[in-house]
Amino acid sequence: IKIEDSILLTIKKLLGIGEEYTNFDTDIIVHINTAIMVLQQLGVGPQDKVFTISSKDDKWSDFINDKDDLEGIKTYIYLKVRMVFDPPQHGPTQEAFKESIKEYEWRLNHQAEMNEKGV
Repeated sequence: IKIEDSILLTIKKLLGIGEEYTNFDTDIIVHINTAIMVLQQLGVGPQDKVFTISSKDDKWSDFINDKDDLEGIKTYIYLKVRMVFDPPQHGPTQEAFKESIKEYEWRLNHQAEMNEKGV
């Protein structure tokens, strides 16, 4: 599976962790699933089932499809995982991350609502 297709491998790459280094996979998967839970509560992603990942084999296309125009999901999940897994030590950087997370939540929720209405 290619890095850009795998949810876990994409987030690991953004965190600066090599694909072959698996010591933190369980931790990262837990944090990814928490971010996905928040997204689903915001109306983003599949609404007919609880979606979780369990390995590098879980793909972005399992969670979102091309027509939804929700690429920001990847950045959002990265920011959420980074804030619990390896938070920035610099206060202003942490605040910038928090503000970005809030903005992505609003924008992704808005986009999901627009997609639902067929706009």
